[in-house]
Amino acid sequence: MSKHPTLLQHFRSFAYQNNIRDLDTALEYFTVFGGTGWNVDTSKSVEALIEEKVLRNYEPIHNSMTRYTHNNPVYHMLLTIIALGVNHEHDVFKKAKIGRDKGEEAIDYLEKKSLLKFDFSVEKPLKEGDGKSDRLQFELPFMRFWFAMISPNYKSISTGDFSEFEQKWNQLKANFSILLSNQLVRELVKQSFTEKFADDPIVSIGSYYDKHVQIEILAKRKSGKMLAGECKYSKEAAKINMLNSLKEKCQKAELNISDYVLFSKNGFSSEVEQIKDADITLLSHDHLSSLLDNLSKDDLLAYTNKKY
Repeated sequence: MSKHPTLLQHFRSFAYQNNIRDLDTALEYFTVFGGTGWNVDTSKSVEALIEEKVLRNYEPIHNSMTRYTHNNPVYHMLLTIIALGVNHEHDVFKKAKIGRDKGEEAIDYLEKKSLLKFDFSVEKPLKEGDGKSDRLQFELPFMRFWFAMISPNYKSISTGDFSEFEQKWNQLKANFSILLSNQLVRELVKQSFTEKFADDPIVSIGSYYDKHVQIEILAKRKSGKMLAGECKYSKEAAKINMLNSLKEKCQKAELNISDYVLFSKNGFSSEVEQIKDADITLLSHDHLSSLLDNLSKDDLLAYTNKKY
């Protein structure tokens, strides 16, 4: 396995290894077990597999985690804060109540151990004072799940009492995959625009954030032209206000955008469909499912960690 496979490579390997072709099923199980190389039986619920593979193997998995964290309480605290959704560096330090120097030293270590990586804003704000500290994310889905759900509840889990875990997981699980979905939508955007932007390719893709504005997708092309995008996961079709809000945010951030892309899991209203043109691309669940097209043995990554 290459030293740093992309999230999409991990996702395709997971789907191929476990013979999953349905995107929603793949994402549901990948959100918890992604990056482990474990076989998962999708005839069993995610909850049943969590108990079987993780909760009942807490001690050996915890012991393997100490190779990364050395049971350092600061590392564990930072990882849990980030796993639970506070992800801008200075916000993490503030919540952890630790100083910047100590915090940055810890983040540097966790980045070197490939637990965390930076998700930089593609563009810096025009006004230096509007800058927001860099955003952090986990390298692998399972590590995020562990430090969000297992590590904070270790006292009860280690005694065989899983009730606290179950209560907290039930509160979080409905939206826990959205972060990964957003990252996969970026991969979809790269693929979708490869041909259209062949003469002026995308050279960087990520997000944009400052103290006032956050834009989920921002891509910069070789010429400097930019593409901005947003994602929506509600059960209703996306309406025109989704595009209007994106344009307003781009104007507020003073970004010169040449193309817009909207991803809505459940499609778009007829009003949005009618304004689709060369500069506005609409992507839905069916498009995202294409990330699992043509899976083959070549997609399989070799993991060296212990299997459960």
